[in-house]
Amino acid sequence: MTIQWFPGHMTKARRQIQEKLGLIDVVIELVDARLPLSSRNPMVDEILSGKPRMIVLNKSDLADPQMTKEWLNYFTAEGHIALEVNASTGQGTKDIPNKAKELFKEKIERQIAKGIKPRPVRALIVGIPNVGKSTLINRLAGRNIAITGDRPGVTKGQQWIKVGTEMELLDTPGILWPKFEDQNVGYRLAVTGAIKEEILNVEDVAFFAIKYLARYYWQPLKERYELEQPQPQPQDFENPDEIVAIMEAIGRKRGCIVSGGRVDLAKASGIILRELRAGKTGRYTMESPF
Repeated sequence: MTIQWFPGHMTKARRQIQEKLGLIDVVIELVDARLPLSSRNPMVDEILSGKPRMIVLNKSDLADPQMTKEWLNYFTAEGHIALEVNASTGQGTKDIPNKAKELFKEKIERQIAKGIKPRPVRALIVGIPNVGKSTLINRLAGRNIAITGDRPGVTKGQQWIKVGTEMELLDTPGILWPKFEDQNVGYRLAVTGAIKEEILNVEDVAFFAIKYLARYYWQPLKERYELEQPQPQPQDFENPDEIVAIMEAIGRKRGCIVSGGRVDLAKASGIILRELRAGKTGRYTMESPF
């Protein structure tokens, strides 16, 4: 399955970001803590060349905590300020304004040296669809000012938003890139809901998710669905039937049975993905920095 999605408003958003760059002091790049690399748009480096950047790993409550620590170390070693947050509850978000000021520190010091009262830091917040940008902005602003939703493509335009007296945020629509060169990136994004489901084969995406969880997070998967079969062995992952058997077992547990006693895989796949995205299957991270 080739996953491609680049709505017209994303092309417009890219152009608008480039037009506003001269006003921007720092960039807050929001990524999904469950896939910190796959949820980074490679176009961002090209668009935002040279701007000081903070990497914020959102939805950390859904991610494997040990893997999140490894990703924070990875981004720090790359020369970025890196934070883990849960925008929904506010955990970790209070550190963002101060960290943004650290990135802008030299300019603030120059302004003070010239006897100029420092103006608020102007930060651009970027991220792919459904990564939680609007939720984070509302949390930072202390009020519901940005539109939120549990689906990609909610934010359609740009807006400046005040965060206290020391920071101003420029919100932008989530931007995906036109084509995923590595199809695994597309699948990971599809698993976490960053791509609209209308363009997906839900069974393919659920297959990808179960194959990964069975390899790296078997115990929570087994407990969630009361699976009776043993964990697949390394050689089993080369056999699609082994993964399908797990999906069918989950389907039976969830009552996805059609005439003749067969499992409705499409229905089972939908259940698998909904529960996975909601964190009901346990905390997981779908890629490693090493």
